[in-house]
Amino acid sequence: MDPHLPTAPAGQPAPPASSRAARRHSTPGRIRRVGIKDVAREAGVSLGTVSNVLNRPEIVAESTRSRVLEVIESLGYVRSEGARQLHGLASRVLAVLVHDLTNPFFTALAGGVEQAAREADLGVMVCSGAHRPAETARHLSLITSHQVRGAVLAAAEGAGRTAAAFRRNAVPYVMADQNAPQPGACSVGIDDVAGGRAAVRHLLERGHRTLVFVSGPVRLQQIRDRHRGALGALSEAGVAASALRELPCPALTVGAGRDAGHRILGLPDRPTAVFCANDLLALGVLQALYEAGLRVPDDIAVIGYDDIDFAASAVVPLTSVRRPAAAMGRQAGLLLIEDSAPGVTAHEHAHVVLQPELVVRRSTMAGAARST
Repeated sequence: MDPHLPTAPAGQPAPPASSRAARRHSTPGRIRRVGIKDVAREAGVSLGTVSNVLNRPEIVAESTRSRVLEVIESLGYVRSEGARQLHGLASRVLAVLVHDLTNPFFTALAGGVEQAAREADLGVMVCSGAHRPAETARHLSLITSHQVRGAVLAAAEGAGRTAAAFRRNAVPYVMADQNAPQPGACSVGIDDVAGGRAAVRHLLERGHRTLVFVSGPVRLQQIRDRHRGALGALSEAGVAASALRELPCPALTVGAGRDAGHRILGLPDRPTAVFCANDLLALGVLQALYEAGLRVPDDIAVIGYDDIDFAASAVVPLTSVRRPAAAMGRQAGLLLIEDSAPGVTAHEHAHVVLQPELVVRRSTMAGAARST
């Protein structure tokens, strides 16, 4: 972890902006939103033609209509239906775009944003499915047409693409669950390298030397960071990296975890411990092991990641790495409120990193530690 980045204990909000020693990036002013005049100029047509393409496309020649639509897509133009009614008024609504609301981690994150908004007497609009380009475009259209004040972007996939679309439309935004500083925006992340290291260090301390990492889509930086932290723990303990096998999963769901559990059962050299990239995967692994008659943790230990509410109430309470989702959401909300305040023309962007916390429960605590 970069020693120059600010940290905050798990579950605690980061220090206020006035006292942060964060890496900062100054933006001189707001980026102008792409307008209908820009589309007309780029396409080489009149304003009336662009209006007809948007409102009465059937009366526009197909070649002209196609050219205008291509320009609309390339410029990222979004209609602003409510601009006339809301012109000059400061919006009282923030938006939060999350990867998937069926994942309790993102529900908690959205709750943190809502807490910050409530303290500022603002409302929140929550949008799910932000990892899908079509859904992101729909959400952006909704946000701009209703003149929403700004957005917290917590899209695990396609974060850069989503941010670029918001930048083109001059919508203030804060990136959440992002560990790298983002150009032109504030961001709040969690040190997932430290979290992966803590998980595997715990398993090593319990005497495990044959481990499996049940990972999610490897294109996600958060997954790669947790894997990197796990390998770091092995290196620190003098254990070969080959002691940790990786089983990639196409999704971070209970179903994917259950499939991974069946794959683990079929391994010729079954591991003594499993580290899962999130709790939903871990719950699925637990189901598969339980159905096969294995005892957790006596036969095999399991550790998850995120520490969602279901982790503590599983049949075998799950050891997990807690990520302070609500604190992250609240911090992102505070930064967005600060950035999008009426009259603000310059804002110093901050990158805040929160620390995860290992929460030990019964799924990894079988009697005495194994002998090495």
